[in-house]
Amino acid sequence: MLITAATLLALQQGFNAAFAQGFGSAAPSWGQVAMRVPSTADAENYGWMKEMPGMREWIGKRVIHNLEATAAKLINKHYEHTIGVDADHIRDDKLGIYAPMFSMQGEIAGRHPDQLVWGLLPTGFAVKGFDGQYFFDTDHVGYDANGAETAWSNTGGGAGAPWFLMDLSRNFMKPLIFQDRSPTNFVSLDRDTDLNAFMDRQFLYGVDARYVAGFGFHQLAYGSKAALDAASFAAARLVLETQKRPDGTPLPVMATHLVCGPSNRAAAEAILKKEYLAAGETNTNYKAVELVVNPFLG
Repeated sequence: MLITAATLLALQQGFNAAFAQGFGSAAPSWGQVAMRVPSTADAENYGWMKEMPGMREWIGKRVIHNLEATAAKLINKHYEHTIGVDADHIRDDKLGIYAPMFSMQGEIAGRHPDQLVWGLLPTGFAVKGFDGQYFFDTDHVGYDANGAETAWSNTGGGAGAPWFLMDLSRNFMKPLIFQDRSPTNFVSLDRDTDLNAFMDRQFLYGVDARYVAGFGFHQLAYGSKAALDAASFAAARLVLETQKRPDGTPLPVMATHLVCGPSNRAAAEAILKKEYLAAGETNTNYKAVELVVNPFLG
């Protein structure tokens, strides 16, 4: 096959189509636990907002609740994936091997946000959130029924495979953040005058994107590495659902999802999917929350 401008254009279109096929098959799931935040700069600053009191009877002047500014921010990162096509493979008409490669490249790019978001979650035991504490920690600021500050723990300790209990009922508020600066873009260096073609007999086709994943609202998530059983599940649920606002009123957080990796699947199913326990009594945790199993969680 002769390498001409028309040939290279047809190849680019074919490779792009194969990439798009793989990208479209990815079906990312990060949106289950992360809220998408559009970004227009190299980084976005996040003011940590203290839990606001509930509505109050309007007596006298309004009580104004402001956002507390902090230095916490998420810096966008660049990501890429590139495939080189040997010019001799074009001349020798050996291009059949490349279509599946570009489809695989598309799937890799499509699943990458999942890798970032789900892969971030287990690091929350040692990475700080916007309040300056580890995302899963024993001494977040909480409040008691009188509105007094108290230490609040959203972790169960342990050293095994992690599992998480979450409130994922809101679209606008999630435990994690996916900050999206520039969407995935397929580009090429495929002219015979390009340096890569001149020096290495290679035409380059790649994808790039710019985004970052980070921690959001710790009030919506409880993380543990302790053994997952009915007792630890009940303890996590109680901690998550008994939080208070600064005025002492209940914070409306209710556990909706148990999130774990494949290694904890059997334990999670024993808690949530068995209607009756071994002795025949009713399982009060049966279908209490939805189960999410993700391979990035171990």
